[in-house]
Amino acid sequence: MKQIFFTLVLASLLLTSCTSGKSISIYTIGDSTMAQKQENKRPETGWAEKLYLYLDKSAKIYDRGLNGRSSKSFINEGEWKKVFDALKKGDYVLIQFGHNDEKSEDSTRYTNPHTTYKDNLRKFINETRSKKANPILLTSISRRSFNDKGVLTNSHGEYPQAARDLAKETGTPLIDAQLLTEKLLIQYGPEGSKKLYLHIEPGSNPNYPEGKKDDTHLNDFGANTIAKLIADEIKNLNIPLSKKIK
Repeated sequence: MKQIFFTLVLASLLLTSCTSGKSISIYTIGDSTMAQKQENKRPETGWAEKLYLYLDKSAKIYDRGLNGRSSKSFINEGEWKKVFDALKKGDYVLIQFGHNDEKSEDSTRYTNPHTTYKDNLRKFINETRSKKANPILLTSISRRSFNDKGVLTNSHGEYPQAARDLAKETGTPLIDAQLLTEKLLIQYGPEGSKKLYLHIEPGSNPNYPEGKKDDTHLNDFGANTIAKLIADEIKNLNIPLSKKIK
């Protein structure tokens, strides 16, 4: 009897070990704030490039964010179909659009936050679930948009709230990246927060000989910092993916 008991215990432990180590694929879809950069754009870095640092080796990141895309153009250019076709049961899709959905001067990208933007996000959610995969919505990360009084302002209008509302409506896990990054920017302050974004002095980087002042895109440090915030939020969601966070 003892031998049978220990055999069952050993089998249970092996099963638990195999389950906890099961591979998960994570697809990130969105814009340039998450996208992988070419070497001639460094030190610009997308936060999704750094997410692997906070995941165990059984979680594989596929960064499918692209510069300049909105939820509309990502679909119309066929980029979503590529992700959808690759999805398998148990995979995750992190969905973060908004920066370029705001471009009202560009009909190929603009979406109304209350109609087409939400419809596109709903499409991502529903089609992800149709593959028995798992969507996670994210609000847009904040721009470094301090006014002349040193107050951080919301440069994303009604898009973040639309994403929050849709998350509740569809029962989709939400990472409020706007809120997280606003708190981070306030903590660093108007001057200190420059170290998170693409602020480069003239002559200090061969990719930007004339310098650069960009309050939307992140540098390596900023991307790493925000990836850590997002990883911590994934852990707090208490979903299977949470167990993959280091």
